[in-house]
Amino acid sequence: MATDRDSVLEAAVGVLSRRPTAHLDEVARAAGISRATLHRIFPGREALIREVGALGLRRFADALDAARVEEGDAQAALRRLINALVPDAALCAFLAGENQLYDDPEINELWELQDARVRALFLRGQQEGVFRIELSAGWLSEAFFDLVAGVGWAVQDGRLAPRDSAHSLAELFLGGALRRPDRS
Repeated sequence: MATDRDSVLEAAVGVLSRRPTAHLDEVARAAGISRATLHRIFPGREALIREVGALGLRRFADALDAARVEEGDAQAALRRLINALVPDAALCAFLAGENQLYDDPEINELWELQDARVRALFLRGQQEGVFRIELSAGWLSEAFFDLVAGVGWAVQDGRLAPRDSAHSLAELFLGGALRRPDRS
């Protein structure tokens, strides 16, 4: 029986996004394969971690593309991004929690490309008067990504229903990020 690499990566996300120190036996079990099969696909933990990180960043880029964050009203673009990102919130949780990824220059470069697009969205929104200007675009980007990761963890743990997650994220984030006329 052929093992689908992507299904193994998805199983790894489910295990490692919540428990980064989980043993590879747990990942193999979640994928429905033996540890030997896992090692044939990924020669070691570092390779698996790197591949999951790369998958997360590819999906993040795909979400940014699908949301067309460079188009239209910044608040509407952010809502489109939320809807596009939430299905992969567990991958965002993995990216947020896996320290080993920060040592990989290629992963860091991919991350910087995605983060620059989100920062540009917030900067554009600030220039349009949509987002608060006393909070830097970099901080808004960081806070946004961390909230997406939080959604991933909350859904995995059953504290947030998947169907409510995009709305919950949008309302919480925009409640603090939107510029209000009564704020100075």
